[in-house]
Parts: sequence; structure tokens; C-alpha cells
Amino acid sequence: MLSMSHLSGRRIAAAVAALVTLAGPLALTGGADAAPMPAQAAAALPSGWTPRPATYPGTVVKANVAIPMSDGLSLQGDLVLPAKADGTAASGKFPVVVEITAYNKTVIAGGGGGLGGADLSYLVKRGYAFLIVDARGTGTSPGTWQVFGEREQKDAGEAVTWAAKQSWSDGTVGMVGPSYMGISQLFAAGNQPQGLKAIFPQVPGADVYRDIVASGGQLDVGFMPLWLGLVNLTGLMPTGTPDLTALSTILEHLAGSGSTSLQLALDGVLGGEKAYDGPWYRERSTLLQSVPKIQVPTFLIGGEYDLFQRGTPMIFQALQERGVPVKMILGPWNHLQGSSGADVVKAGYGTIAELQLRWFDHYVRGVADPALDSDIPDFTYYELGSGSWVKRNGYLDGQSATSYQLSGSALPTLQKGSLTTGPAQAGTAVVPPLPVSGLCTRSSSQWTAGVSSVLLGETPCDTDNRLNDLAGAVYETAPLSDDLRMLGPINVHLNASSATGDGMLSVHVSRVAPDGRVDRLTGGWQVISLAELDEARSTKIDGQIVQPWHPFTKASQRTLQPGEIAPVDVEVFPTGAVIRKGDRLRISVGAFDVPHLAPHLGVLTSAASVITLHTSPSNPSRIVLPTVSGTGATAGGGTTAAGIGGAVTDITGQLAGGAGLSLPGLGGLLPAGTDPTYDATTAAADALARTESADTTAAPATQPVSATRAVATQPWLLGGIGLFVLLLTTTWVRARKVT
Repeated sequence: MLSMSHLSGRRIAAAVAALVTLAGPLALTGGADAAPMPAQAAAALPSGWTPRPATYPGTVVKANVAIPMSDGLSLQGDLVLPAKADGTAASGKFPVVVEITAYNKTVIAGGGGGLGGADLSYLVKRGYAFLIVDARGTGTSPGTWQVFGEREQKDAGEAVTWAAKQSWSDGTVGMVGPSYMGISQLFAAGNQPQGLKAIFPQVPGADVYRDIVASGGQLDVGFMPLWLGLVNLTGLMPTGTPDLTALSTILEHLAGSGSTSLQLALDGVLGGEKAYDGPWYRERSTLLQSVPKIQVPTFLIGGEYDLFQRGTPMIFQALQERGVPVKMILGPWNHLQGSSGADVVKAGYGTIAELQLRWFDHYVRGVADPALDSDIPDFTYYELGSGSWVKRNGYLDGQSATSYQLSGSALPTLQKGSLTTGPAQAGTAVVPPLPVSGLCTRSSSQWTAGVSSVLLGETPCDTDNRLNDLAGAVYETAPLSDDLRMLGPINVHLNASSATGDGMLSVHVSRVAPDGRVDRLTGGWQVISLAELDEARSTKIDGQIVQPWHPFTKASQRTLQPGEIAPVDVEVFPTGAVIRKGDRLRISVGAFDVPHLAPHLGVLTSAASVITLHTSPSNPSRIVLPTVSGTGATAGGGTTAAGIGGAVTDITGQLAGGAGLSLPGLGGLLPAGTDPTYDATTAAADALARTESADTTAAPATQPVSATRAVATQPWLLGGIGLFVLLLTTTWVRARKVT
């Protein structure tokens, strides 16, 4: 039997391995392709499209290729070419696939090859060259890390242009990669470099401040320290044979990116410039800087529990409105799962590798594919609550605004208010600032990028929000008489006051099953003093705001008078879901979302305040949903994990769905008879059975993963956790000294 310490060690190794997947889809030396699937698998696509077979038996790597930039600095890249049976590079010119990473190309290839999505050898064996490049100031590339700054954006375009002009290139280029690498694609495409024909970003961000750094004006303390530590750690790893150049690069990174990370963290924690939106963030916003200039076909992968849950659909919407060929698959994935792409196959269009092959064959190589648009609609999403994949022509396309008024009084653990389409009853609700709110919710997994799920597996907190909701004010509908479908962002308009004139609001939107289980669909956050609303930039449906836009600038900050009642619009991040007939729609309002968000030190005392919510005709509070009619068209029946043309092994998807600790479900902890908010009336109403199937979002069972053992043998990877802790501790100590 395995000891608990051994299991913990394996989970830590798996978590660090999962973090490395943020570096993107990379396997420089892929093995032979798996045997093809039986013929019936191809029937998942109406046209019967199947991927073409490999034309080369292997791949060959040329490491540390110098890629000169216009300012004289040379980035470092690894070039992968198709290989003949004898292992030598095949002759000829090839279309090129480029990936730009901040996580060290050499470290990823050595310790985590294949962990992040599609195995790129799949494309190389089908006649593509692959070039992975370390961004300036990261990995093996010299210079100072720009954190997506203007120079780094220019580098991305210049790297593509360089690739298009090489002797092994046919002059055409595509780009791949998740997360950081997906964002790099958008910046590169915005520069419109020579030769770039198409991109394939997975889980990219649109607005770094609102998407992740400071959602609702509070600072992200869950993912950002992990991310900064990951970039710094991989930049300090030895790469190959040590020499003076490598040592010089490591020392340069230690002084450069380490200092940059510490300054960013310290400035934010102390309430400096980086705690507010401004020029620094606007320069790094793809939605402002690059998306308006992108012209090449773009295939997006997004996650409903992703770090960029908010931003990726906005990128799709902006590109489609401009007429750029764009498609998107939105699944029930956290950041690691979306970066992996392992479950993209469940949408019914093939594996991530097969989709990339089809996209690039058509748009990069110029191969005719008349069935592409009929096989794959522009927008496909997984509908939470039904387990169906729904296909649409667009994202915000034909929705109606549906409002429910908050009505009556609510008291944590003791009394629920109601959501009604009729007149609201006057009432109040007290929201205490409890710094444990958020711990037992799906938010914990989402805002650690899925790392907590790797360590713990799926816990009851991921599937039942009841325990968390006891700490806040709860409002819910009666059992619905019809299905309620929604797709898009949500606005929760509250009238609030506080003892200090400030405070933090954390809103969860959930569906409640007849047995009392609370399935959290999405959430939103807002600092009261930063609630100034810009209606002109807010998104409206039927004249009602569904996505409020707040400036989040220092100049827009306004502290209320103690007890002053003011409107606060909370942007709740988008979802695609159905509340079934017989289920209830619920919102719960708390004051913290731990370990996701925390106020900076400048407002810590005032923000951690008791808040009072007000519901009355003179102070109306409501939730506005973007609802869709009908049942939607399902996107096929899905294919097996092996895809259409054959299995493409992916490790992260297995890790992210890992077996967890054996814990009792919340149904056992909080049965109907003991849940203080589950009164007799609710229990009687919930006896009404649902008429349609329940959600099927359970993670797949884990399988033995050899790469986990491989990563566990790399001591420097395990040391990454220590670096994360060191970064946090140093920031806290310095903050204490300053204050």
C-alpha cells in the first residue's frame, strides 16, 4: 500500500508537471502514430473528413537556433524538421508552425514533452516544420522579460517573419500554443507579419487586468504568484552543457525577470500603480492592442472554468464582428485542461492535433476544404446542466435579457431571500467579511489554474457550493416551471452600503437541484469603491446591461459615506448553462473569494467591512441573464478520446482529472434535514422531479502516466514550489517593512 507521504509526493510532482503544461503543446521527438480508429469513428463529422496519414517516419531537432531581432538581440529557438527513416532531416521547404513561450523551451522538452495538448510531432510528420522560441528575457533567450510589453509584442511578429524567410520554410506560417503562447499568437498576428496565415490560440486572455490580475478590483493571489514563480524558475534552469553564455543568461534573468516580478508583486500589494488599471495594463491588452488588427483565420479554445473565462469569448466576438474567419470551442475546462486540449475531442470534431492539422492544411498550406464550415460551426459550447455540446453561428447572437429581482431579507445560514420576476419585497441582508469564503467552491480550483485539482482530485467543494453559501446572503427562485438557458456574461446589480463606505462583493451564480445540491456555474467580484460604471462601454441586451464595464482607475475610486446606499454592478463572468425545469436559480453574495482574491494593503481595513444589501422598489437589486431559447443543436455525438484518425496521447488531461482524496460528499455533511437554509417549504417543492438528465461533467478516471514519474525525477521541478513560496514571503516581508 502506498503511504500518504508517497501519495503526496506524487501529487506534488503531478502538480508541478501540470504547471509546466502552461508552456504549451510540445513533444519534440514523438513516437509512431497510433493505429487508426475503426471506420465508424469518422461518421462523427457529416462530411466524413479524416486526417491524412503521416508522410515522414520521424522528427529531428536543431537546438538553440539564433533568431535576430531588429534591436540587435537574438532570441533562441529550437527547430524541429521532418526526418527520414535514417533519422536525418528531410530535404525541401515546409510550412512552419511557430510557438513563443516564456517557460523555457529546453526545460519543457526535457521534462514535460507532450504534456501540453497536441503532440507537435503529429504536424511535423505530416510535412510541417516547428519552431519554438523563448521570449525575450526568459528561458535561453537573453534580455529582460517584458511581460508582454511593446518590445515583446514586436519580437513575436519578427520571429514569424524570420521563420517565413528561412531556407527550410516555404514562406507560410501558422502559430500554436495555450495560455502565454496563445496570447503571444494574438500579439504576433496583430503585427501582421509576413507569411503568417493562421493561428490556433488555446485559452488566451483579452484584458490582463480584468481577466485575471484584479478581477473586480481585488488582487489575484491564487494564480499570479504561481505564474510569476514559474517564469522565474524556468528561466534559471540549466539548459544543456553549461558554458559562460548560459551562465550569463541565467544571471541576467535572475537580475531581470526576478526583479520585474518582485516589483510587480510589491507595487500591487502596496496599492501602487499596478493595483489599478492604467497604461501598463492597456499596453498588454490583446483586446485593445492586437485583436483589432488581426486579419488571419483564428481557431480559439476556451474554458468555462478557465483563468480567461471572461476574455477568450470576447476575442471571438471582436474577431467575428470584423469578419475575420474565426471558430471557437468552449468546454467545461479549467486552465490546465484547456491548455492540454485533451478533452476537445468530446466536442465531436476530432482531437486537438487533428483540428490543428485541418486548420493549417486549409489556411496555411492552401488545401481546399469545402466541408470545413459545415463540419465545424463558428461557435460550439458545452452546456452546463445538460451535458450537451451546442453549436451556434455566434456567441452573443440572438439572446434576450431576463431579469430576476432580489426580494425580501436574507441572513447567512438562517434565512434565504427570493428571486422573482414580479415586484420585490423590501428587505436587507448582512454580508459578513469572512476570510474563509471561497475555500469550499469550484473557484479554488479555477483560480489556481486547476493545480489544486491535480493535488486533491475532485472534492465535494467542486460539485456542491452549499457549505460556502452558508457564509453569505442567498437568494433563489422557486422551482422553475420551464428550462432556463443562458449563454454569455451576467450582471448582478446590487444596492449596497457598508460601515466603512467600502467593501468587497463576491457573487456566485448556481443551479440548485431538487436534492439540495448547489452546482456553482460562475462568479463575479467587485470592490464597492471601484464601482464607477461606464455605460457606453458596457454590453447590453434589450437595453439592459449584461456585462458592466468599470474603469478601475485610481481616479475613478470613490469611498462612500458610512451607511450610504449606492448601486454596484457586479460583472459575473460568462457561462453557457441550463437551469432545468424543477431546479432553482440561486445567487449567493459573500465578501471574500479565498484563495483567489484579496484587497491590497492600502484598502485592507476599509474593504474588509460588513456590507448590507438593500432590496426595495426604491433600491432595486436584480440579476440580468443573457437567455437563449430552444434546446440548441448538439454538435454531433462526440468522438472517443482517440479522435477521428487515431489516438494522440495527452497526459495533462489525465493528470487534471486525477483521483482525489476520499472525502464524504457535501450531501452527507449537509443533508436536507440539517442544512439551516433548507426549510420545509423548500424541501417540499424540491420533491418535484426533474424531467431531463443531469449534468455529466465528471472528470475522466486517471490512468497511469509515465511522464509523471519522469517529472518527479527532476528535483528542480519540485523546487519550483519552494520558489513560489519564497516569492510570496519576500513580497510580504518587504510590504511589512514599507508599511
